[in-house]
Amino acid sequence: MTRDDPARRNKELVSRAFAEFAAGNIGILRTVLRDDFIEHSPGNPSGREAFIEFIADAPVAGARLDLQRIVADDRYVVVHYNMVPPGDGRGLAVVDIWRVEDGLIAEHWDVVQPVPEAAQTPNGMF
Repeated sequence: MTRDDPARRNKELVSRAFAEFAAGNIGILRTVLRDDFIEHSPGNPSGREAFIEFIADAPVAGARLDLQRIVADDRYVVVHYNMVPPGDGRGLAVVDIWRVEDGLIAEHWDVVQPVPEAAQTPNGMF
C-alpha cells in the first residue's frame, strides 16, 4: 500500500479521530464527520451537529476506550475496542463500522456487547 492508497487514508482518518475522541476531544468530530452524516444505531440521531450533541452526553464520551484493532478498505473502516465506563470493570465490546466518502466520515453502524466474565470466553473477547 502506498500513502495515496484510499484504505490507508481512511484508516489514518479514523485512527486519528478515535485517538482524539478517546483523549476527550469531542470537537474532533466536527472535522471528520460530513454535515449530512448518517447514523444507523437505534436512538442516535443523524446529521453532524445533532450526532455530536447526542454523543457528548452519551456514556462513550466519559468511558475509557481501549482500541484492539482497525481494519480498512477503500470505503469502510472497522474499529474493534473495549469501552469501559467509569465503575464498570469489564465494559463493553464494541465494533464500529464507518463509511468514508471524500475524506470524511459519511455513515456509521455499530454492534455493542457486554464483556462477559472470563470463564465464559476462554479465548477472550479481544
